[in-house]
Amino acid sequence: MTAQRIYDTVADDFSRVNDLIIQRLSSDVPLVEKIAQYIIESGGKRLRPLLVLLSSQAAGYEKNDHLKLAAVIEFLHTATLLHDDVVDTSDMRRGRSTANARWGNAPSVLVGDFLYARAFEMMVELKSLPIMEVLSRATAVIAEGEVMQLINVKNPDLTEDQYMKVIHNKTAMLFEAASHTGALLAEANDDQERNLKDYGKYLGLAFQLVDDVLDYRGDAEAMGKNVGDDLAEGKTTLPLIYAMAHGTDDERQLIRQAIRKGGLDELPRILEIVERSGAIEYTMTKAREQANLAKECLKFLPASGHKAAMELLTEVAVARVS
Repeated sequence: MTAQRIYDTVADDFSRVNDLIIQRLSSDVPLVEKIAQYIIESGGKRLRPLLVLLSSQAAGYEKNDHLKLAAVIEFLHTATLLHDDVVDTSDMRRGRSTANARWGNAPSVLVGDFLYARAFEMMVELKSLPIMEVLSRATAVIAEGEVMQLINVKNPDLTEDQYMKVIHNKTAMLFEAASHTGALLAEANDDQERNLKDYGKYLGLAFQLVDDVLDYRGDAEAMGKNVGDDLAEGKTTLPLIYAMAHGTDDERQLIRQAIRKGGLDELPRILEIVERSGAIEYTMTKAREQANLAKECLKFLPASGHKAAMELLTEVAVARVS
């Protein structure tokens, strides 16, 4: 089973979700529709809606509301991307200009608000209070994660525990909400619901840990962003936290100054320190631990093609770094 086979498992549903997304992007305001379509069609993997499709059907769901739920999750994710790029003053995502770089900050924020509103409109149509409760809470937690990251920009004293809290709130929370609401839609039993919720959390943490490794050992063309972008923005991620803890005093001071200053003046030297300190291996070990925890959560599900795809997804999460 290759990575593409994960998507092949739900190919028809995935196509129907894409059609639904385009349909529900409709707006009487042309700029709203234009910006929303631009960011939705920007080449993302659609991992979060994929999780809805896989988790709901792995738990035995056989109706059609999983399509709408998957679209809701994608709208929530896209709204956070629009707002995130404005906050980070990013000008590139997935190899293309960000919406704020093309149309400005104000339209990007407002279209993000439109997508949140459309997501909650569709959420009401699902007529499930438990799903609404999970997604409402997730939206608040994600916003808190964004604020946590913002207040820690250029803070070299961020601890590993604090970092893990940030990436849980900012990234893993929507993975968790996707697999959890998939379980709720399928009316899974308590053990399945709890484990599918945890599956998304652990998978999201694994993906973010690997993303943070790729910032120091990635390919700009493949990632759609440049190596060192996190450092340039003054973000203290786990590779830097570990390198500061295990480097020499001079190396620690160099990294601290680079984080406080932002920019890439010291990037070549910092890349050497990160590699030599073992920070990449340490972060990847943490990512594999999270991926293994995610796979363990699937033991409560009956054998199926959807379960097999979810198992493979835990391997794909950490296979992006050779």
